[in-house]
Amino acid sequence: MKGISLAIVAAVLFGGSTPFAKALLSSVPPQLLAGMLYFSSGLVLSLWNWHRPRVQAVPSDQRLWLGMAILCGGVLGPVLLLNGLLSTPASTASLLLNLEGVFTALLAWFVFKENFDLRIFLGMICIVAGGLLLSWQGAGGWGGGGLVAAACLCWALDNNFTQKVSAGDPLRIAALKGLSAGAFNLVLAAALGQAHWPGLQTVAAAALIGILAYGVSLAAFVSALRYLGTARTGAYFSMAPFVGASLSLVVFHEPLSSRFVAAAVCMAAGVYLHLTERHEHEHTHEEIEHEHEHVHDEHHQHEHEPGVDPGQPHTHRHRHVRLSHKHPHYPDLHHRHEH
Repeated sequence: MKGISLAIVAAVLFGGSTPFAKALLSSVPPQLLAGMLYFSSGLVLSLWNWHRPRVQAVPSDQRLWLGMAILCGGVLGPVLLLNGLLSTPASTASLLLNLEGVFTALLAWFVFKENFDLRIFLGMICIVAGGLLLSWQGAGGWGGGGLVAAACLCWALDNNFTQKVSAGDPLRIAALKGLSAGAFNLVLAAALGQAHWPGLQTVAAAALIGILAYGVSLAAFVSALRYLGTARTGAYFSMAPFVGASLSLVVFHEPLSSRFVAAAVCMAAGVYLHLTERHEHEHTHEEIEHEHEHVHDEHHQHEHEPGVDPGQPHTHRHRHVRLSHKHPHYPDLHHRHEH
């Protein structure tokens, strides 16, 4: 399925960035690095959008959601993560990022009323158990792990807010988030006296990480939200920490402790339960009119002007008539119904 592939791409790109971002912290202050990561992604995606033939604008009634997503995910989240990385092993921080999926699902279920079942709930319990194993530091308290967990909560809010605008153009949304969050963090870094720019090689490395992990990854994640819904996309994205943890063990030669292995087993079980979920029942689509990229399938059967190939992806405003049927589905753009 396209949505699953997009979520996995987002997970791999973002998960792989954690150990390399930690390495850059030795020469770049956290606030400045957050600004560099986001601004580089926003700048490159904006230049790319400039040459695209048609870029769908964010509707005016959805801009507040996008603004709150930028604040939580682009301003607060990366700063908390990077400060947490200063006192947390990269492998531990990478697996703690699984909590983002937990917080995302809890908000989606109980605040935004997205459906879930027992399998998904049990999967989240496994992930929480793994996160607690990793974040507790004995008598020393929660340490930097608490900041990483707080970053996950910010990104969970970001994910649920972004779901509200997921019908829009993913590259445009990612570009807007990158430019806005990057500019804010760069200005704040200057105000905090952190604007001491490193060498060109370090700047280039930060830009590359930002483009892949905060630009391309974000665009893939927004697209996956459109197909899978918030909680399911978060579940697939929970594979990201395993990518980061594996790279951390290799790059930083961190020891493979029994607590790390136990936490990884718990989280792997949780991700497995999520990936093997199947949701199918009789449901009704109410009449709706909206705009997003689509091809003609059982949910899109409308007329076009001559010259438009309905089998190829295209974007225009279209109307759905009332329809009742049964098939496996996720809470995507067309399946956000009551249960």
